[in-house]
Amino acid sequence: MNFAGMVAADVLRDDMPISHWKEAKEGFILDVREPFELAVESIPGATNIPIAQLRSRLEELPKNKEINVICRSGQRAYYATRILLQNGFKVKNISGGMISYAHNYLFEADLTGREV
Repeated sequence: MNFAGMVAADVLRDDMPISHWKEAKEGFILDVREPFELAVESIPGATNIPIAQLRSRLEELPKNKEINVICRSGQRAYYATRILLQNGFKVKNISGGMISYAHNYLFEADLTGREV
């Protein structure tokens, strides 16, 4: 409950930029999940840097592009977004992470027969 309140306050104060799949899927996507999680579901073209390695691998990320960060549910992406903001990156947390991708993208595409 406390974490949800902290995130909500950050979003309302505009301290936590967020994006949604419709806009994020066209840009640079950073997936901060562990490699074993990618075997279950992944986004084609996304760059994977696990959250534990992020600070030591910042040089692998573009400074000239907006970075959209994902994880499974949003908590690790929240922390990664904070790290990247503190290091001068233009970054947004994809709201809902992979759970929202599955719900809002895959299921809708299956129901309508077209991509969302």
